[in-house]
Amino acid sequence: MARVVELSYYPVKGCAGTSATEALVTPAGLAHDRSFMVVSEEGVYRTQRRDPRLAVIRPALTADGERLTLSAPGAEDLHLRVDTTGARQKVDLFGTAYQGIDQGGTAAGWLSEVLRAPSRLVRVPPEHDRVTDGMTPGTSGYADSCALHVVSRSTLGLLNRKLSERGASPLPMNRFRPNIVLDGGDELDGGDERDGWDEPHTEDRVRHLRIGDAELGYAKLAIRCAVTLVEQESGDRAGPEPLRTFAGYRRASEGGVAFGAKFAVLRPGRVSVGDDALVTSWGASEL
Repeated sequence: MARVVELSYYPVKGCAGTSATEALVTPAGLAHDRSFMVVSEEGVYRTQRRDPRLAVIRPALTADGERLTLSAPGAEDLHLRVDTTGARQKVDLFGTAYQGIDQGGTAAGWLSEVLRAPSRLVRVPPEHDRVTDGMTPGTSGYADSCALHVVSRSTLGLLNRKLSERGASPLPMNRFRPNIVLDGGDELDGGDERDGWDEPHTEDRVRHLRIGDAELGYAKLAIRCAVTLVEQESGDRAGPEPLRTFAGYRRASEGGVAFGAKFAVLRPGRVSVGDDALVTSWGASEL
C-alpha cells in the first residue's frame, strides 16, 4: 500500500509551492491551491510557459487565507490583506472566461517589477463554480484543469533512470509541481495481483482513491507542457528535458506526453504526510 510522502499547494498559479505536513482537501483541491492568479493588464493568465520568472515568486498565505506575502530575489517582501469582496473582473484562463477579484495597485506594481511585464493579481471569488472535465468531473480554482495532481516516486524514478541513460541529470519532483506524492511497496489492496506502487505510473490505473478523510476520483492523465523545462529555484529554462525523453515512452493517445494523473474530489477531508493511500477501484491506463 502506498503512503503520502509529500503534500504541496500553490497559492498563486505558476508561482512557487508551499510544502505541508497536513492539509484540508476541499472540493477544489488542497486548501488555497491556485486560489490566486497573475494576469496581464488585459486579464489574460500568466504562466511559466511564457513567464518562467513566476517560479521565483514565493507566496505565503495565512491558514485563514486573509493575508498573503509575496517574496522574490532582489525585491522587498510584499504583505497584502486579501480582498474577497471587491469588484469582479473578467479573466482569461486557456481561452475560457472566469471572474477574479483584483488585489490592488500595490500588488500590481510589485508583480510588474519582478516579472518585468505589466501584471495584476486576482483571487478566485467565493462564487467560483468552474466545472472540470475528465472521467470524474469536479471543480478547481485557477489550476490548469483538475483539483489534484498525483504522482508516485517510482514514476519519477523511471524518468530519472532514462535521463541517466541519455547522460542527462536527474530532475527533482518539484519540476512537475504535484499536489500529492505517493510512495509504497508492492502489495495492493484487496488482494489485487497487479504490481504495486513500486511500478512506475501506477497512478494511471487508479480510479478511486481514499487518503485520510478524503476520497478522490480519477479524472485523466496529466499532459505535460513547457513548464517542465523550467528550473523551479532559478526560474530559468533548462533545455529540452524532460520533454525529449518523455516523447520516447510517454506519448498519450490524445496527443502530448503524460506524467502523473489528475483527480477530482469526491469527498473533502483532511490528509497528512504518512497517510495510507487506499485504492478501491482500478482501471486500464489511458496512455
